[in-house]
Amino acid sequence: MRLAVDASERVRGTTSPNPPVGAVILDEGGGVVGVGATSPAGGPHAEVMALRAAGSRARGGTAVVTLEPCNHQGRTGPCALALIEAGVSRVIYAVGDPNPEAAGGAQALRSAGVDVLSGLGARDVELGPLRAWLHRQRTGRSHVTWKFAASLDGRSAAADGSSQWITGPESRARVHQQRTTLDAIVVGTGTVLADDPWLTARNPDGGLADRQPVRVVVGEREIPASARVLDDAAPTLVLRTRDPREVVDALAELPDVLLEGGPHLAGAFLAAGLVDRVLAFLSPVLLGAGAAAVEDAGVTNIAQALRFRRESVEELGPDLLLSLTPGDRVAGAEGENEPNSVNN
Repeated sequence: MRLAVDASERVRGTTSPNPPVGAVILDEGGGVVGVGATSPAGGPHAEVMALRAAGSRARGGTAVVTLEPCNHQGRTGPCALALIEAGVSRVIYAVGDPNPEAAGGAQALRSAGVDVLSGLGARDVELGPLRAWLHRQRTGRSHVTWKFAASLDGRSAAADGSSQWITGPESRARVHQQRTTLDAIVVGTGTVLADDPWLTARNPDGGLADRQPVRVVVGEREIPASARVLDDAAPTLVLRTRDPREVVDALAELPDVLLEGGPHLAGAFLAAGLVDRVLAFLSPVLLGAGAAAVEDAGVTNIAQALRFRRESVEELGPDLLLSLTPGDRVAGAEGENEPNSVNN
């Protein structure tokens, strides 16, 4: 399963609208004879790619897949049928398919006499490569991650407005690596006017990565035609709205969305309940004054505090990377926050 997860990770961001799935074929003796991952839309699914690599050695063997094999005819045939025809005797998958049109693969396999086991490695898959796709299938909207970098006292910029290099090179490299797996990066017009960001994914040598997410600029202020975000290094979408819900609706076909922008943009999405994960890059530095990482999140007292659950903590050079998901408000909170607007 670890090999299958790694295979799916390598194609994350390239398979939409299909999920990034990984598959491994073991022969009758348990040896790895085929590894595959989902091709770009219209191409073979992971199971088919792995079966092609395995050839006749798949007969009597085991298929290990990150997602339940599909059971429907789309632009490609059902993966469950491909496994049955290949003669595998056992299928192990991590997560059931929540798409009603594609589900039912496990039952089809069992009906054909194939031994089926589910749930192996489910947490790694659900929090890893399939996270955004599963969220979109279950909720009908994109998975939104808010990413920010801050000092120990929660500042995203110094008192003079300078904000470069709060975090170290290891954190910056991680950000660029993550960008290659995304569908979209969202910023506000205020960030474009203040910082003129490029919002591209770059290799360690500074060159552009092969895959770039869509750059999305949100807000009602005009941005200059010379803004770097409008060049041809990556596609760009400008949304003339200040409503986070309108932004999410406009990006409905893009499962994995990263929110990078100023404190007001972050606050608007948080107040609207549209942040599904927080990636906080924290640097061991104190600034003492300057812009806060978030503003106007709809919190006016401790009872309305937005609480988060820790998923993981990782050391990146001198920095810490916290992965957090929304938790419950403190018991006794009065009322719900009203959706905010993007103040830029």
